[in-house]
Formats: sequence, C-alpha cells, structure tokens
Amino acid sequence: VQLVESGGGLVQAGGSLRLSCAASGSSFSINTMAWYRQAPGKQRELVAAITSGGGSTNYADSVKGRFTISRDNAKNTMYLQMNSLKPEDTAVYYCNAVSPKLVRYWGQGTQVTVSS
Repeated sequence: VQLVESGGGLVQAGGSLRLSCAASGSSFSINTMAWYRQAPGKQRELVAAITSGGGSTNYADSVKGRFTISRDNAKNTMYLQMNSLKPEDTAVYYCNAVSPKLVRYWGQGTQVTVSS
C-alpha cells in the first residue's frame, strides 16, 4: 500500500485547508485510516481517525469542532477538512492506514503552516 498526501501549504490563522491522502497498491487491505501530525520538537500525535466504512470517527480534543475527517472508498482517498486554523496547528501532517492484520502504512507527509 502506498499513501500520498497533498493539500498542505501556508495559510493565515482562521483560514482553511483540505488535505487528501490517496491510497494505491493493495488498498483493499486497508481498514482504519488516520491523520497524524508532528510539530518541530514534538512527538507525532493522532489528529483524527476513521473506520473502514466511515461510520465511526474520533478526534484529538485540540481539533474537535474545527477538523473533519472523511473517506471515499470508491476513490481510495481520505480527507481532512481543517477550518479555523491556528498557529499551533502548524506541523507536518501524515496519512496512516492500518490493514486488518494490523500492518501500518505511512505517507511521506505534507507541511501545514499557519501564520498568525
């Protein structure tokens, strides 16, 4: 499974961005998908996760009410709509996928920078 993120960039505080994660290869073997982020000098943290059918999602407290995770299985793509962005959202955002046998896959990351 290969994961490719896109949609990162520079945005002012209060603005919005939409990240995409396209899966290829044995994408039928993907179960749960998630977005993680890592800011400079900090550990990688879970931002949001979504189950295979999209019926269940969960979010970090810091992004609840501002970010929305979704997926389109027909397109093998996951999204993260980020609204009301804050400078503390600045990080490299990574796409993650887990197979039914609990094998983890990672994308290369996309930079999100929020200016104050």
